Formats: sequence, structure tokens, C-alpha cells
Amino acid sequence: MAKEEGGVKLDRWGYEIRTSSQPCISAINSYYNQVLSYGRERSVILEAVFHDKDCVLANILAAHFLHSSDPSKASIFLHASKSHLEHATLYEKLVFDAISYLISVGRDDDVAVELHSKLLKEFPRDMVSLKRAQILCFYMGRPDLSLSLVQQVLPQNEGESYIYGMLAFPLLELGQMKDAEEAALRGFEINKQDCWSQHALCHVLQYKCRFKEAVKFMEGCSSSWSSCSSFMLTHNWWHVALCYLEGEAPKQRVLEVYDYHIWKELDKTDAVRPEVYLNAVGLFLRLCVRGELDFFGDRLKVLAGFLIDKANWYLEWHLDVLTVWALAKTGELSKAEDLLKGLKDRISRMTKKKRQLMQRGMVLAEALYAYGCGNDRHGVELLAPDFDASDFKIIGASDEQVDVFNEVWYSMLLNTGEVEKAIDVIEKRIKKRDGVPFLWRLLEKGYKLANRPEAGIAIMQARTLESAYF
Repeated sequence: MAKEEGGVKLDRWGYEIRTSSQPCISAINSYYNQVLSYGRERSVILEAVFHDKDCVLANILAAHFLHSSDPSKASIFLHASKSHLEHATLYEKLVFDAISYLISVGRDDDVAVELHSKLLKEFPRDMVSLKRAQILCFYMGRPDLSLSLVQQVLPQNEGESYIYGMLAFPLLELGQMKDAEEAALRGFEINKQDCWSQHALCHVLQYKCRFKEAVKFMEGCSSSWSSCSSFMLTHNWWHVALCYLEGEAPKQRVLEVYDYHIWKELDKTDAVRPEVYLNAVGLFLRLCVRGELDFFGDRLKVLAGFLIDKANWYLEWHLDVLTVWALAKTGELSKAEDLLKGLKDRISRMTKKKRQLMQRGMVLAEALYAYGCGNDRHGVELLAPDFDASDFKIIGASDEQVDVFNEVWYSMLLNTGEVEKAIDVIEKRIKKRDGVPFLWRLLEKGYKLANRPEAGIAIMQARTLESAYF
């Protein structure tokens, strides 16, 4: 009965939470800030439950936080939240509905988005629920849905910190670069520490082939990343490394970024290792396509030694696809095949709708296995003649992250004698982004294989661009 008569307090958004504990509210607000800033202290939500074990919002947010890392404990918090739902505020009930469905078995992603949309229509200032919904859209490969959600609540959040980074990302994923740049710059102006606005602006600069500018900007922001999660910190440095790869910067620069800003994250006791592995192996695939792996010694072999651990499997489709390649590339063929079999088994147990979507991820994983084994002919056979990596965002990857799969495809085409096809698709890509030196180098290789005189022009263009960047 005491709970029914308990007090109501307002959270950061000004929304009512059923609790008499100010420390509970303070911990919830701290959690909000950690989520929006990609902080590494998101476990602060557990303090909210400690201060009020009956608070519905505290319990359901804790359940979501622990859902992936500790499912059994998450279910305890979910049950606690549900058992006190009768006395919750409307805001808490809608958050409960959205999260409890989101973490349910066999969920329909479209329904999960709709529940979040319903919540945001009633409570549009809740940017953490917006962030949660946008992450869901990202893993659905649906930047259009992500954009519609942020546009839905933008009028009620004009001038707010973090909202414009959240606007910028789906815009850039939809190719609306001018609007994305404006949004990212506005977010950065409001809060210079907003790593998501920084990240979005870097995406735009990379797309526009302003690599030197991107490096200068990101390295200037890097001091603000120390409090970021393992993923965000190493991912921002991954972007810096990619920019260095495009110019004549010494390969030592890329090596230093890897050693001191990506791999070194693992020295921290609170590092989330799979988040680091994702950015590490993503960088190595780029280096492989460019023929630069030897310079990095046995680092890929060392990384593969950790990727063998099944504790790192089935957490992220993107990481699984890259892991298949890394294990195959380093001769761990049986382990790579085990992972492929596991992915097939997981797909077989999905709903029909989800199974059809994720089949693309399976094809990509098999193609990357073939590439890692040096069986480029089979890799080409697996990927459709009209392959476009942007159609594979369903693995949970951005345009910039999946673009390496286009490069893998171009390389396999050239290596298997599909020269005219390779030239055709590379030329089409260059028409969209003519400032990428590596594309010109691939085109030069194609022209040479086809005994075409344009090879000289292609290599001159590549060298001119490389020398201009660094």
C-alpha cells in the first residue's frame, strides 16, 4: 500500500516517475547522460534500483541495460518492474511497454519501432527512448525510420544537446550530406563534447573525401573521448585510421592509431572487448584489401587468437562476418566453419520475416570466408552480379563500415579475371566519389589487366589525390 501512496518526482525531461527517492531520480538522470554521451558508466542505472527497488522505470531501464550481458539478472529486473506496473505513471508504463517488447524473444522489429513511436508521441522529450529506437533502426538497416522518429520529436527539442547528432546520422546514411553536415555542426556548436555529432561530421567529411580535414577535426576532439564507451572511443579512432589510409601519410601513423588508441583500450579493466575487436578487425580488412597487412606483422594473428573464443560470437552480425574472414585469413578454418554453421543455425530459428532479411548477412559471411581462404572465384559466385554493400546494412553497419565489402568485391572481380565487370562497377563508383585514391588504384589495375591506355591517367589521379591529403 505504501507504494501506491508513494511520491512522484520529475526526471530530466520533466516527466513523472513514481518514487520518493531523489537519489533514484539522480541515478536515472545520470544514466540518461551516459547513454546520450556514449559514456562508459551506464551501470549507474543499477544505483537507481538500489535506491528504490520498486521503481518501475529504474527496473525496466536496468533490465534493458543487462539484457545482452546478463540475461538472467535482466529478467529479475523485468519481473520487478512488471510487478509494480499497476502504480506506475503513464510515462513509466509506456517505457515499460516499449522496452519489455524490445527485449522479448521473437520480437517483430517493426512493432518494437511502433511502440517507441507511440511513446515518443506522448513524451517527445525522452531522447533516451529516441536513441534506443534509433539503434534498433540501425540494426534493421532502416535509416528512413530513424530519421522519421527524430523528426517527430525535433520541434519539442530545438536547441537541446545531442538531438542534432541524432538527426545527422540518419541523414548521412540516406545520402543527404548537406543537411547532415549542418545538423552535425549545430550539434557540435551546442556541445563540443558530443561525440556523436563529432562522429557524424567525420562521416560527412570522409564521404566528401576531405580526409585531411577529418583527421584534424577528430584528433582535435580526441581528448573528449576518454570517458566514452569502448566502442565509441575505438570507433572514432578507426575513422581516423581510415582517413590516414587514403593519403600518403606514413603507414606508421595507422599502426600507431591501432596500437595506442584501439588495441590499448583492452588494457582498461572496464573495456568491453567485443566492441574493441569490431573496430580492430574492421581496420585489418581494409588493410588486407589494400595489400598492407604485412606491415602490421602478426597483429591480425594475435587478434584472431581472441576471436576464436566463442564468447565473442553471435553478439553482432557485423562482428561475426568480419570474424569469419579473420579466422579464415589466419588459417583457423575449422573455427571459421564452426562460426558459419552457428550463424546458419541461428537463422533457421528466426521468424520467417527475420530469416529472409538476415539471409543477406549469411551470404556476406560465406563470401568473406571465401575471400579469407583465397578462393575469390567462389566469393564472386556468392555475391550477385549487381552486388552493392549498402544493401547489407542489416548486419548492423553504416555505409562507411560496409563500403569495405564493395572493395573486397572489386578486388575479387579483378583477381578472377572479371576485368571488364570490375572496371564498369569501379567507374560507376568513382562517378559518385572521385576523390578516393584507392578506387583509382583499383581502376588502374583493371585498365592494366585489360591493356587499356587509361591506366596512366588513373595512377596519376591516385597519386595526385594521395599527395594532396597528407
